[in-house]
Amino acid sequence: MNDLIAVSRAMQEAVASALDVAPSPTTVLLRGEHGTGKRRFARFIHENSRASAKAFVEINPTTFTISEVEQALATAGTVMFDEIGALSHEHQAHLLRLLELPHAARIVASTSEAPEELVRLGRLRSDLFYRLDVYPLRVPSLRERHDDVARLAQVLLLKAAARLGRPAPTLSHAATAALAQGDFPGNVRELENVLERALIRSRTSTIELQALALAPPRLEAGLFPESLPIDLADLERLAIAEALRRVNGNRTHAARLLGIGLRTLRQKLNGPGARSVESTSPAESAAEPAQEPS
Repeated sequence: MNDLIAVSRAMQEAVASALDVAPSPTTVLLRGEHGTGKRRFARFIHENSRASAKAFVEINPTTFTISEVEQALATAGTVMFDEIGALSHEHQAHLLRLLELPHAARIVASTSEAPEELVRLGRLRSDLFYRLDVYPLRVPSLRERHDDVARLAQVLLLKAAARLGRPAPTLSHAATAALAQGDFPGNVRELENVLERALIRSRTSTIELQALALAPPRLEAGLFPESLPIDLADLERLAIAEALRRVNGNRTHAARLLGIGLRTLRQKLNGPGARSVESTSPAESAAEPAQEPS
């Protein structure tokens, strides 16, 4: 499955875990926040299983019928029960009974909530939880996958362009840098929406930072002083310091994130107040290129 981008360590570990369990018929419980791609992981496991020639069936947690599940368990290669926390107590009892009977299909279940907490609250039967929690696999959030975002964004953008009948676009350096440092509570699903909106807004083949219309980043507590500085120059220095912190001191990447040229950033760092910027930001990264493009 080519849309499982795995550059980051967190994603590499999750994909490796999926490949470990894929050849066996073991029941898998996918954990992860909304929008992380648990369905994609379920399909990835199915496509790498010995039963990949058979159907992949996803069961609606609120509307399934006994006959529907019985047929899927008998004929499919993989049956996925999405969001087990949404199952009614009646459906949980039916499902548990069916899973205790012999069946041919592999079971994959998913939850965006901690199943232990669901059990504690009485929303999930403990016997059903232990029946499903044979091989737990955690799908990482996008916050843990910053290294994946650039490639993932390009894949999602090409899909959106094909869906909208638009020519294949590209992302500017500034837009790519901003996405890589973005905060996406909705994870991959939110990133997908951001890119589709940007594609609709853009009038050129290159999507610029402005077209993304990203929400202002949430800054760490303590970055700003108790009372905001009145001088706009002080605010500018704080913004530069934060950009440098986010990119580990790399000036080229910081300039892209700020949407200014590298030469402009150098001037601001070397001009009046440069010491206050450097004292607020981390040390320059040793990995910064010796010759930066101007």
